[in-house]
Amino acid sequence: RTIGDRIGEAKASGNLGNTLKILGQFDEAVVCCQRHLDISREQGDKVGEARALYNIGNVYHAKGKHLSWNTAQDPGYLPQEVKDTLQKASEYYERNLSLVKELGDRAAQGRAYGNLGNTQYLLGNFSEAIAFHKERLAIAKEFGDKAAERRAYSNLGNAHIFLGRFDISADYYKKTLQLSRQLKDQAVEAQACYSLGNTCTLLRDYEKAIEYHLRHLVIAQELGDR
Repeated sequence: RTIGDRIGEAKASGNLGNTLKILGQFDEAVVCCQRHLDISREQGDKVGEARALYNIGNVYHAKGKHLSWNTAQDPGYLPQEVKDTLQKASEYYERNLSLVKELGDRAAQGRAYGNLGNTQYLLGNFSEAIAFHKERLAIAKEFGDKAAERRAYSNLGNAHIFLGRFDISADYYKKTLQLSRQLKDQAVEAQACYSLGNTCTLLRDYEKAIEYHLRHLVIAQELGDR
């Protein structure tokens, strides 16, 4: 501010916003991220504007998740305050998405689609969540980003469960399992086995369910995860 560096002030405000978000001070975080947005617009800095929109979406997303932990409800059955907060997150992600499309930034589009999928899932809009996660999956494959691809499969599996499409969920979870082994991520492998065990139970394939749950148990013991 002293040297009149507006872009520098915008970036610093954005960094403050992200830090306050991590500290759980969501309302203060929004104020800082909004300043980042306002200055970026004033300076005609489209990249900064896109980043600020994404960050504000993140703050509302984190606040929504934080509020929903206290209610322990299934997706879609949320108190109004939580719904409103997640709806705001979704709106900012949408605005970010249209701007990064304009800028031709595919990686940023992938992040926006993933977060839109997650907010719509929490809001109980499972079909919309699936559409967004499929877009996320396509971009992850485009970039050869195996970790993002793995997350997309897992999210697609979760959303299909709520639509009662257990066989489709099982296919997505199997892909999640395959990728977690490729990535040598045992915690995620255990999680995938757990999801597959539950899905096989819903499909009444009890033998398979036992197999997956035993694998989950073995990994949990290996990791010393009580």
